[in-house]
Formats: sequence, structure tokens, C-alpha cells
Amino acid sequence: MPQRTSLADADCSIAQALDVVGDWWTLLIVRDTARGVHRFDALQQELGVSRKVLTERLRLLVDAGVLAREPYQDRPVRHEYRLTPRGRALLPVLIALQDWGDTWVLGEGETMATTTEASREAARVRALKGTRLPELLLTGDDGEPRDPVADTPYTVLYCFPSAYARRDAYPPGWAGIPGARGCTLESCTYRDRLAEFTAAGATVHGVSAQRPDEQRAFAEKEGLRFPLLSDADLTLTAALRLPTFRAAGVSRLKRLTLVVDRERTVREVLYPITDIGASVHEALEAVRRPAD
Repeated sequence: MPQRTSLADADCSIAQALDVVGDWWTLLIVRDTARGVHRFDALQQELGVSRKVLTERLRLLVDAGVLAREPYQDRPVRHEYRLTPRGRALLPVLIALQDWGDTWVLGEGETMATTTEASREAARVRALKGTRLPELLLTGDDGEPRDPVADTPYTVLYCFPSAYARRDAYPPGWAGIPGARGCTLESCTYRDRLAEFTAAGATVHGVSAQRPDEQRAFAEKEGLRFPLLSDADLTLTAALRLPTFRAAGVSRLKRLTLVVDRERTVREVLYPITDIGASVHEALEAVRRPAD
């Protein structure tokens, strides 16, 4: 491993942060622990890194308070690695890097709340089909923590950019961002067809990165009869590497829908969504189909 000059004593906080997470393997470890990969062998398999390098990076992150080393087996003693509050505070950094990569490396530099059908971003999101959503909690519009996966055969998680009770609450230029408009229509369409989803054994949850109070005001105005969940801390976004865009200085989820079964496995992914009404119907058909 090449030696590098320590930046720990630099006055610049960017330099000090890079002294902890400046190595690219380090951020990838944070990425994978956020995805629910906690054990050494699983991390090594995901990353394709040598045991020596992984051991060094894990030790660095534990020493820096980013990861906590917790025993999960007594004989022999084995440990897993969990993000601490300091580590979870890095999730917006990961999402900002992903957003930048989607926009400027994989994309054309345009701010969008969607993508093209043939994009590498769309392929990454659709590849979530068959993966498992890790255990996590989001804040409901009532302020209470909730598991986004309900105890019903299926949960439909429709992720939307932002919806507000007042029209003047939307960021400037919102209507000009491709894919941003339609959040009210989407929520109201799910509201109007909620009985059909319930009859098919599915719970509906709306998810955005808004604050719970903003979601609550919108839900009350539109008479929604299902919970809206806040991913303002980007926990779900980081766990599934969901696509985002920034508007008015805030990371916002792009519009997509996940159908998840009771065992937390993603059974269907709808992305990109170009026809909101058709996407709601497609989600309903997905929960009506017999399990494979």
C-alpha cells in the first residue's frame, strides 16, 4: 500500500475528512455496509478486495468511529461491522457522489427527475429485482418510525420527488425539470385505487426525501389513506442506491416504484416512469400475479 501524507492536522475540514475517507475502498465499504453487508467475508466478496486491504480499511473506519465492530457469534468469536451515527452521516456524501456520477459521468449533465429507458442508471435500478431490502426504519408522516415493508404479502413503495400542500412551496423552476411534475397525480391515483391494492394483498407506502411535516400537510390536503414515509436521512436511498437529483440544494428521489414481498425481496421495479397512470396499473398487476 503506497504511503500518503496525513492531512489530519490541516486547517481545512475537507482535508481532515479526506484523511478518514479519502481512500476509494473506504467509501465503498461505507456504501456496502449501508446496503446491509456487515460481515467480513461478505464485504470481501462484494468488493473483490484482498483480505489484507479490507482488514486495514475496516480498522481505520472503526478507529475513526465510522464503523462499530460488534460480535455476532461466540464460538469462535466473529464480528460484523455496523455504521455508527458518524458513519450514517456520510450517507448524503455517498448519494451526492452517485448523483454526480449519474448526471455527469453516465449522463449528459442535465438535472432530471427521471432517466432514459436505455441508460446505465435505469439498468442499475432495474437490477434491484431479486435483491433484499435490509432492515431499516423510515419516519412516517405521523412522526413515528416505520418499517417500509408491511406485514402483508406485498408492499408497493412508490418513490416520488416531492409533493406539497401549497403550490408556492415547490422549488423555483420545478416544472422545468424533466420528470418532476406529477407527484400529486401519482399519490391521488394510488389513493383512488387503494381498495384494489388492499384486495390484492398489498400495502401502499409513498416515499420521498421530504420532511415528515411537509408530507403530513400534503397527505391531509389530498385525503391520502396510506402512510407517506420520509427518507430525509437517505437511509433507504443509500441502502438500495436509488437515483436522486438535486433541486433547491436538497437531494430528492427520482420517480420509481418497487414491489416488495413480505420477505423483503424486491419482486418488481418500475423505472423510468413516463406514464403515471400506467405505472400504478402495472404495480397493481404485479401484486396480482401469482408468485414465481
